Amino acid sequence: MGISSEKRKKWKSLSEDDIARIIKMALEDRTAFEDIEAQFGLSPNEVVIFMRTHLKSASFTRWRKRISDHGRLKNESKIREDLGVRAERFKSKKQRTDGSIKNRK
Repeated sequence: MGISSEKRKKWKSLSEDDIARIIKMALEDRTAFEDIEAQFGLSPNEVVIFMRTHLKSASFTRWRKRISDHGRLKNESKIREDLGVRAERFKSKKQRTDGSIKNRK
């Protein structure tokens, strides 16, 4: 499986911060492939190839197994959307909404 010259040009135009952000988003279970595509223009297959070229082989294998074995967590937002379920994050009433971290231990 090779990388086309078009993809190479696309990836070379990315800054180091963009590359780090793509990897971070892909590693997060809560970020869907569609979100990465919307922000960076990489299709799900391109994200897999991108991760294969930018991660160590063992790290890539673990990541790929995790997103494949756990009910396709990456497409969870699409599945919920199809079912008409809106996922909301749990927020404790004790949680600060102003972003401060006072009295944290």
